[in-house]
Amino acid sequence: MSPHPRPAPVDPTRVRTVPAHFAWIDHRLRDRLGALSLEAIALLLFLHLAADKTGCSFWADATIADKLGLPDGAIVEARAQLVAQRLIAYRAPRSQVLPVEGHR
Repeated sequence: MSPHPRPAPVDPTRVRTVPAHFAWIDHRLRDRLGALSLEAIALLLFLHLAADKTGCSFWADATIADKLGLPDGAIVEARAQLVAQRLIAYRAPRSQVLPVEGHR
């Protein structure tokens, strides 16, 4: 039993549940967000949601840009940030979400 009781949800009729499909985001990314532009954060979220179980996705830049409401060039710049921060690997046309450093 937890030493601290959990507070009740704000809206107990709408408590979320884990969906049957695969998608997750490592909570340690919170500590890395300050080093990223908003476009890079949006792209990272999108790639997490689009990734298969190995972390890979094959979405085209133009399609991602359209889904995020960004110009194509913003995707290229955002991806470069994510690669530099070692959050994703990229080899056209595939992106791979990487484990947060220190995570096995």
